[in-house]
Amino acid sequence: MEKEKVINVIGGGLAGVETAWRAANEGSKVRLFEMRPEKTTPAHRTDKLAELVCSNTLGGKEITTPRGLLKAEMELLNSLVVEAAKKTAVPAGGALAVDREKFADYITEKIETHPNIEVIRQEVTQLPEEGITVVATGPLTSDTFSRFLREYLGEEELHFYDAISPIVYADTIDYTKCFWGSRYGKGGDDYLNCPMTKEEYEKFYNALMEAEKVPLKEFEKACYFEGCMPIEEMAERGKETLLFGPLKPVGLIDPRTGKQPHAVVQLRKENREGTLLNLVGFQTKLKYPEQKRVFRLIPGLENAEFARYGSIHRNTFINSPKLLLPTLQLKKNPKVLFAGQITGVEGYPESAATGIVAGLNASRIANNKEPVVPPRETMIGGLLRYITEADPKRFQPMNANFGLLPPPERRIKGKLERRKYLANRALEVMRRWLKELS
Repeated sequence: MEKEKVINVIGGGLAGVETAWRAANEGSKVRLFEMRPEKTTPAHRTDKLAELVCSNTLGGKEITTPRGLLKAEMELLNSLVVEAAKKTAVPAGGALAVDREKFADYITEKIETHPNIEVIRQEVTQLPEEGITVVATGPLTSDTFSRFLREYLGEEELHFYDAISPIVYADTIDYTKCFWGSRYGKGGDDYLNCPMTKEEYEKFYNALMEAEKVPLKEFEKACYFEGCMPIEEMAERGKETLLFGPLKPVGLIDPRTGKQPHAVVQLRKENREGTLLNLVGFQTKLKYPEQKRVFRLIPGLENAEFARYGSIHRNTFINSPKLLLPTLQLKKNPKVLFAGQITGVEGYPESAATGIVAGLNASRIANNKEPVVPPRETMIGGLLRYITEADPKRFQPMNANFGLLPPPERRIKGKLERRKYLANRALEVMRRWLKELS
């Protein structure tokens, strides 16, 4: 191997194997580092590559679902993960679910027998000095390597817990019940305000208190700091607590009544296009169906559709908008790339998809070619641009959703028809891009 052209991939999860697979199939020599079984994590049970530690489903099959479209794009990019999933699928209705043992076996065998890939079973504690490196260590990055990254990237740029608020699609909100504005009229119309009467607030509060929560896994348990306190934990301190926290009405006047509401839920634009709105301060451990039920009690959100649900869990990730280019290269060192959940994407297909792009670009860099980014109209392109263009002060991980794509060029009635248009456009653009690339 030419030392300067070798590609080092750190981590044997979904992103790592996709990175190695793509780079190796581009003709590059790859060294894939996986610390298991020498050192394991609290979640893993085997030494296999691409072991699924949570659910065994990779999301919907239909291209009218966000992950269905994402997987269709990945298939066009010759994804190993999608190939393995289809080979080891188990019945799961409209979802692509797998036999997790056979899935990991299939990928492990493919990677270990590839002539361009060398699998090295040892923990990496710092970036290799030679070659191009892709960091794909996932949400359970080892403590030793995490310490290295904190020093290398800057202590404030590496996070260990998500504190995620739900995001809703902007076009599913009833704006007749809301108003735009900032507290005391300062800062322009930056927030969408959903005002509540005392009766509406009490109904919401009682539903919140009764809602079922997701228990933390043992390795996820942490003392919440005030900045990421789950909204239901705040509510347990007393009925009035939320009125002095995320639902405080102070400085906001409802133009319909000319009065200050009893409580106000604020939503903030999550992307430049304003197609996604974030419920400010609503990080939560409520189960997903409970979030839909309880948060739809908020005036204006009765029929809201969720692009992302709230959560709080262990997840090592970097401040990608500050640190990464859309090509997944590190701004301070373009020969270092990041892929997978550590970049701030959420979910199996999302992690694997970034690995494909990282592998493609690592190989292009090794061969003195310009790195590339899939078009904005594709789900992969939308994800990459979100994680690298979001507000670095408020950055939180994101999953695939149709709000990441540019809206249709013309008005299309009906959610399903709109999604069909966006999906077909994405796949057409992806095919055209790949043809140009080759």
